[in-house]
Amino acid sequence: MNKAELVAQMSKKAGIPKVAASKALNSITEGVKGSLKKGKSVSMLGFGSFSVVKRAARTVRNPRTGKPMKIKATKAVRFRPGKNLKAAVKK
Repeated sequence: MNKAELVAQMSKKAGIPKVAASKALNSITEGVKGSLKKGKSVSMLGFGSFSVVKRAARTVRNPRTGKPMKIKATKAVRFRPGKNLKAAVKK
């Protein structure tokens, strides 16, 4: 499902125009992005939680050449699904 399909589904289920559903979805994604930029986690009860994790610098091998390469330390986003989401997927 892409963003347009999600907006259409939100619009249909909520009984609102697609423009309003699109604004709501954009508001949610911007809110999550803003909190993660500040280093805060975002929890949605029953759905899951987003958090920022630090990845340490490490040495890996280039699969094409076999030469070792260094990867710098970085931050990444982690999503942990909630209990209800896990149960829905298992059914």
